[in-house]
Amino acid sequence: MTSTKYRLKVIFWYVGQLLIWFPAILLLPTIFVIFYPEEWIYIESFLVPSIISFASGVVLKKVSKLNETRVVGYQEGAVIVVTTWCAAVVLSALPFVIEGLLNFHQAVFEATSGWTTTGLTMFPDVESLPHVFLVWRSVMQFIGGAGFAVIMLATLIGPLGASLYSSEGRVDNILPNVTHSTKVIMVIYVAYAAAGMFFLHMAGMPWFDAFNHSLTALATGGFSVKNASIGYYGSVSIEVITIVLMLLGGTGFGIHYTLWKGNFKAFVKNGEPWIMGSTIVIASLFLLRPAEKVFHEKALRYVVFQVVSAITGTGFSNADLVPWVTLFPIGVYLLTVIMMLGGMMDSTAGGLKQFRVFVTLKLIYRSIINFMGPRRKVEKIIVWKGENRKTIDDGIIKDMFVFFGVYALTYLVGTLILMSYGYDPLVSMFEFSSAMNGVGLSVGLTSPNLPVGVIWTMTVGMFLGRLEFLVVFYAIVRIIRDVKILLEERGGVNS
Repeated sequence: MTSTKYRLKVIFWYVGQLLIWFPAILLLPTIFVIFYPEEWIYIESFLVPSIISFASGVVLKKVSKLNETRVVGYQEGAVIVVTTWCAAVVLSALPFVIEGLLNFHQAVFEATSGWTTTGLTMFPDVESLPHVFLVWRSVMQFIGGAGFAVIMLATLIGPLGASLYSSEGRVDNILPNVTHSTKVIMVIYVAYAAAGMFFLHMAGMPWFDAFNHSLTALATGGFSVKNASIGYYGSVSIEVITIVLMLLGGTGFGIHYTLWKGNFKAFVKNGEPWIMGSTIVIASLFLLRPAEKVFHEKALRYVVFQVVSAITGTGFSNADLVPWVTLFPIGVYLLTVIMMLGGMMDSTAGGLKQFRVFVTLKLIYRSIINFMGPRRKVEKIIVWKGENRKTIDDGIIKDMFVFFGVYALTYLVGTLILMSYGYDPLVSMFEFSSAMNGVGLSVGLTSPNLPVGVIWTMTVGMFLGRLEFLVVFYAIVRIIRDVKILLEERGGVNS
């Protein structure tokens, strides 16, 4: 058996295994029929894709002809993660299509926005949606925030799937064993969600609202059960609790684990919390004075909430951002930049990530010091990631700047495509930044009336941003090469 055929068998086995168990996620919203018995009629919308998923998984595992897990390399991991995410998005879109709530293009957009924890929505009136569909949107974001592969690693795959972990853009194993790391992540994640739901309810939210908003705030997703998002409640206490949840979601799991262990000495050595905190304070102070001229006594509430929502990639808002394009354009420009910076590495947030920003600043500082000082041996750059002390070598720097280049090119192309449809440059820049960085804030462009080309442009942007671009490209190249090799082998046999 050629290595290509064996690799395909391993990929089929893993994807099949994940698809067999995906119905367990798809059917989660139907539990809420217990509380809303009139919505039992919607169960079929989730049952059909569940059957499709299970049957597809069984077929793929039979085709693979393997009967146990095998070690997965990074190339196979990239293909498995990308393939599984694509399948999860399509299957997750089907309930919206089956029930006639959205067409296929819109439903794929909505599901992608959910799984990538973006929060942009095709529903102009979410308050009219059945409860089971509101829960489904929240569940997608909650699980998508932790990472689909991470969930499955912790429950199904076992210790052989380390490449799936790294293929989802995660680099920080908080424990030596990947499976143990994922289980710790889920304990932390679920504990925060439960606490968030309790405190939001105590602050005045109904239990159903608190459940959904806690999941999507912690996932830095931003899907809401209200058209006006968090602004619907008009409560300072709810906004403060939501800010805390967004910050928790935007913080790397390794840093959470450091705090849970009480290792404050290691925590203060991490650069990401300092960089993100400083950015929030500086950006808020910069925007406060011009915001006071527009929003008066609510300026501080609006500015701080939107800045935190943007940098953590959540997308909740306590104000209507549509008028900001004309009334407060400087705020829109700055929020666009902040969305690009994003949250911390290994968090539920998107964007460039604070770790890369911190390393870049250290590189600039070191270059200046070396230039100004006497000629001497170049010192290594050391940074802390959670409890681990890491050396930034040339390979990491190379990968980081390749990422920056791909990120900038993708953003430029996406923005230009939106502008080619006649949208204002500022609106196009903001909206595609929101999509690509998994944020979900909108200045009014995103709606069910978008041209199909724009819907798919933003959908691709969300997908690439969540899987950090290169993994998707690696997977595509690997698939093309394998198909080419198989065709050449078949041609050789036939000849």
